[in-house]
Amino acid sequence: MNPRKNLRKALAYGAIVISSLLMFIPFLTALFNSLKTVAQYNKYPPELFPDPIKWSNYPEVWELAHFNTYTLNSLTVSLLSILGAILSSSMVAYAFARLRFPFRDTLFLIVLGTMMIPGVVTIIPQFIIFKNLGMLDTLMPLWVLEWLGQPFGIFLMRQAFLGIPREYEEAAKIDGCNPFQIYWRVALPMCKPSLATLAIFTFMAKWNEILAPVIYITSQEKYTLPVGILSLKGQWTGGNDQYLVAGALISLIPILIVFLIAEKYFVEGARSSGLK
Repeated sequence: MNPRKNLRKALAYGAIVISSLLMFIPFLTALFNSLKTVAQYNKYPPELFPDPIKWSNYPEVWELAHFNTYTLNSLTVSLLSILGAILSSSMVAYAFARLRFPFRDTLFLIVLGTMMIPGVVTIIPQFIIFKNLGMLDTLMPLWVLEWLGQPFGIFLMRQAFLGIPREYEEAAKIDGCNPFQIYWRVALPMCKPSLATLAIFTFMAKWNEILAPVIYITSQEKYTLPVGILSLKGQWTGGNDQYLVAGALISLIPILIVFLIAEKYFVEGARSSGLK
């Protein structure tokens, strides 16, 4: 073994471990703060470790706030967004990857160009459209756009479809499959890593989204979880900001679960999504 190569490898792993620990410190601090009493949380100078540990903060904040409703709303928005993103983006991506039609490459460049448009630029036009359609103060504006195809999802799935050998497509044509059947029965099942990657990104974006729910939702019973947590600020005259931290950590649990379940597909999808 080359000693110099081993040294570089050890330094690289050491840098990764140190950077991981540095990124983990804020999470650990939030966890300790969520387990403190009001007096401990407001104590100055602050203490890192709670004494005593107040595990009851978590069930208390769940009962004090409408977390059941908020969580259900967030799950509804996230799952409908995932389903819409997978179906719409994969259909458009398959057309760009496998079908031949006029101005195909030009249209694809236009789709990629829309990724450079900041989301806040389209907020006002979207608000006017949803208002005219009578969708304000409903959950529909939070997920319906995902059913229209999103640029990132189209790009990701197009790269996945381009990686499929054309022999599979030719064999399906010999068996009598039309383009939609080839997409649905052959191409889509072979792109599970990219589908999982798209699902994870969509879930994280919709689960943590704050701007759109604040703009489109006015009824408290229709709040999503992040907006519901923010609405807790100032509700208690005695402070109790440790409840906010506990609520924020509760909202992280579904993201961690989804990522751990789909981690294998996520890594494979990220690795195979480069330009071909």
